[in-house]
Amino acid sequence: MWVKFMDAPDGYAAAMWWELFNTEAVSVRIVPPLEIGPMSAAREIWAPDGKTHVAREVLNKI
Repeated sequence: MWVKFMDAPDGYAAAMWWELFNTEAVSVRIVPPLEIGPMSAAREIWAPDGKTHVAREVLNKI
């Protein structure tokens, strides 16, 4: 199950967060996907329910 982890102000920031989390081996989803709608639209970052603590640790490192 996926849970909403954080909000991104636009698609560019969401893509940056996606890259960071993937580099740290945390799978995330961007909702709505980057391919849908303008890149200036706000996005949500979703993480697997069991990995949210890992995603928080990644945020604490930066």
